[in-house]
Amino acid sequence: MTEIVSAVVAKVSEYLVAPIGRQLSYLFCYRSHLDDLNKEVQELGHVKDDLQITVDEAKRRGDEIRPSVEDWQTRADKKTREAKTFMEDEKNRTKSCFNGWCPNLMSRYQLGREANKKAQVIAEIREHRNFPDGVSYSAPAPNVTYKNDDPFESRTSILNEIMDALRDDKNSMIGVRGMGGVGKTTLVEQVAARAKQQKLFDRVVMAYVSQTVDLKKIQAQIADALGLKFEEESETGRAGRLSQRLTQEKKLLIILDDLWAGLNLKDVGIPSDHKGLKMVLTSRELDVLSNEMGTQENFVVEHLPPGEAWSLFKKLTSDSIEKPDLQPTAEEVLKKCGVKSLFLLCGLMDYGDTPIDNLFKYVVGLDLFQNINALEEARDRLHTLINDLKASSLLLESNYDAYVRMHDVVRQVARAIASKDPHRFVVREDDRLEEWSKTDESKSCTFISLNCRAAHELPKCLVCPQLKFCLLRSNNPSLNVPNTFFEGMKGLKVLDWSWMRLTTLPSSLDSLANLQTLCLDWWPLVDIAMIGKLTKLQILSLKGSQIQQLPNEMVQLTNLRLLDLNDYRNLEVIPRNILSSLSRLERLYMRSNFKRWAIEGESNVFLSELNHLSHLTILELNIHIPDIKLLPKEYTFFEKLTKYSIFIGDWRSHEYCKTSRTLKLNEVDRSLYVGDGIGKLFKKTEELALRKLIGTKSIPYELDEGFCKLKHLHVSASPEIQYVIDSKDQRVQQHGAFPSLESLILDELINLEEVCCGPIPVKFFDNLKTLDVEKCHGLKFLFLLSMARGLLQLEKIKIKSCNVIQQIVVYERESEIKEDDHVETNLQPFPKLRYLELEDLPELMNFGYFDSELEMTSQGMCSQGNLDIHMPFFSYKVSFPLNLEKLVLKRLPKLMEMDVGNLPNLKILWLEELCLLSKVSFFPYFLFVLILLEIFREIYYKNIFKKKV
Repeated sequence: MTEIVSAVVAKVSEYLVAPIGRQLSYLFCYRSHLDDLNKEVQELGHVKDDLQITVDEAKRRGDEIRPSVEDWQTRADKKTREAKTFMEDEKNRTKSCFNGWCPNLMSRYQLGREANKKAQVIAEIREHRNFPDGVSYSAPAPNVTYKNDDPFESRTSILNEIMDALRDDKNSMIGVRGMGGVGKTTLVEQVAARAKQQKLFDRVVMAYVSQTVDLKKIQAQIADALGLKFEEESETGRAGRLSQRLTQEKKLLIILDDLWAGLNLKDVGIPSDHKGLKMVLTSRELDVLSNEMGTQENFVVEHLPPGEAWSLFKKLTSDSIEKPDLQPTAEEVLKKCGVKSLFLLCGLMDYGDTPIDNLFKYVVGLDLFQNINALEEARDRLHTLINDLKASSLLLESNYDAYVRMHDVVRQVARAIASKDPHRFVVREDDRLEEWSKTDESKSCTFISLNCRAAHELPKCLVCPQLKFCLLRSNNPSLNVPNTFFEGMKGLKVLDWSWMRLTTLPSSLDSLANLQTLCLDWWPLVDIAMIGKLTKLQILSLKGSQIQQLPNEMVQLTNLRLLDLNDYRNLEVIPRNILSSLSRLERLYMRSNFKRWAIEGESNVFLSELNHLSHLTILELNIHIPDIKLLPKEYTFFEKLTKYSIFIGDWRSHEYCKTSRTLKLNEVDRSLYVGDGIGKLFKKTEELALRKLIGTKSIPYELDEGFCKLKHLHVSASPEIQYVIDSKDQRVQQHGAFPSLESLILDELINLEEVCCGPIPVKFFDNLKTLDVEKCHGLKFLFLLSMARGLLQLEKIKIKSCNVIQQIVVYERESEIKEDDHVETNLQPFPKLRYLELEDLPELMNFGYFDSELEMTSQGMCSQGNLDIHMPFFSYKVSFPLNLEKLVLKRLPKLMEMDVGNLPNLKILWLEELCLLSKVSFFPYFLFVLILLEIFREIYYKNIFKKKV
């Protein structure tokens, strides 16, 4: 019995404390939740209408709507319909019992809870209406419309089978399935043309559905084909009129193209009981056709065979690709811009996503971009070409920013073109390389992709004298590569041999005297000394290698412009003078576990060798120095860097970077970053992390006059820090501080007293959106009122495990509030705050309080003594941000009362372990009883289960 009582007490605490506020609102404020839901539906409707205006405008321009926009519209439409149905059904629910004498508490509770959930979903959809790339993109060239009597051979049989199915009285609903771009639309257009030609139906109608279902648009397409003009505005009224009109047709064929989900035909106005009606539907998914739409027969459309794909491409280009008189012009264009070579190069890649970094390494090694000197210019040119290819739908967006994708059909066309190109591109995916190496094709090819998945041995010598590019892939650890393999391809410029499982390189590799790009990523290599003979190398990628020591022979690579040593796991030795000898180096990637930068008298590499790299502009680097005081102050190469991620001290090699200019310092002395040393980077840095700062009480203003570019700041584990900024410094007042900062994290600053010491600087935290404070045990308050009023963009505050903090906002005497030009004194603090989390704050009693009789000093204490612990958590004197949507309160032992009645937008309230909390508006006795019964039931069944076991 004692165990049961103890368990009950524990469960009461668990079940009552955390969800109490939320559960109460469901019961007593269910009507308010319904009103909130209705408000969210209306607001989402406004957003949808605004977006539709933009979409319609884009469509009028002939642009294509982005899938993400259509996805958003589909989801918004669906959730809006569900919410409206829910609100309509709510009118019919019984909200009283015992013949109306008593309210039906459970029904009201369920209504409030469901309305709250739906409102949150709709609010989330509304907030995620963010399309940084716009709602549309330029439409690609229109697809070829085939003659009705001249379809491709591979489509003829499918077309005939569909026509036979339409003639069969047993079929009323026919499906056509296939992936995007294979020609489903063209095929059903041919079906429509033949059906008209053969007079199988009195009327043939075709409408396009697409991913975003727009009933009015579908209705309009069908109505236009029928010559019907709608007078009704509503979808329901239009559906009735359309249904009436369609029933007048005795034999009717309706084609609905591109269904992404099941469609209610009644909502459109298509009568399901029309005996003379037949339908053809297309979709990418069989489930949509068979299960959701109930098709009786389904036909699959596959990719075009290579020959037909080539014919299609010739039609798209009006056969000009094969005209001999245009060939010199094509070659001249190729020399000048490379648009064609990049397209064909992408066609050589494996199916799936292609890293843009790989393409960059290839095009540089192939010299595709003439009259471009710097790698940064070449990369910009590459991105321009990629965007051009995307605009023509020859390349597709990937799920990842650093990758591109090519449609399978387009890849087939690219490979078909490449196989006939004068600079022949060849793809081999079998193990018969020995035979192929003796053919004329091998002698004339200039680009080759070898996928030797099944091969156990490569040819002794692959004789390809014209070869410029070789991509070789194999996952066979027992693959034998003869030492003479590369002897027949001495003109090779680019070799990508990544992801191999070999431990040694064939000796013929050093015969590739013209090689300019070499990729040996993720090899278990031990010795790469022979690459020292490849003196024309411009790009060397050894990413993820297991080599422990770079060879001394690398000093001969004086033409090297990019060196990728990222993700090295075992690298221990970089001999002195290797880096300094790479005088043309523009990009250096060294985010790895290498930690043995040398100090005076050692044979390993000096960090100061980077000063010799006068062309260096891009740097990704982890620098780990055993004694930070021995690090020299002069780094001239810092001045020219345009992009960098530099980690000094003990950081993980895979630290995430939010920006392209990131600097992270761990356990560094003030002397390191003040003056001519690394401090030169601070004016450029956008993300700054400072850990274990030494010799300073605040972030030294010498780092940068105002940190004008800084967007993200993380200061941690620095016990000497007392202030984030010392604004008594005249320079701070003159230049301002942190005008661009968006996120601030303060972690383990055990002696932090205030965020700002002294008067508030101009442009201080003007753009701050996120604030995270944790384990700052000297902090008694976070902001002064005058400072809080200036945080106009702040959306999220999280404060955790700060032992002495008593208030979040301190209200200084009105006489002490200094008016600033950029801050109005009548503003309420944090007008855009959405999220507030307070956790493990043992001394916190209230958010903030001001009363003329209890004036607050600058230290956050009342002039009449300590704070009154009975004051409300949100004082009526302080209008807490009305936009607050999520409030999390955990382990606040001195919090006794709270009132969230002035927070109308609050959607999530999480209360946990508030042991002294004695008053939370409207405590529902019946709910207490219900939860007790639930606890007893759970404990009872658990005990029964234990006995059975």
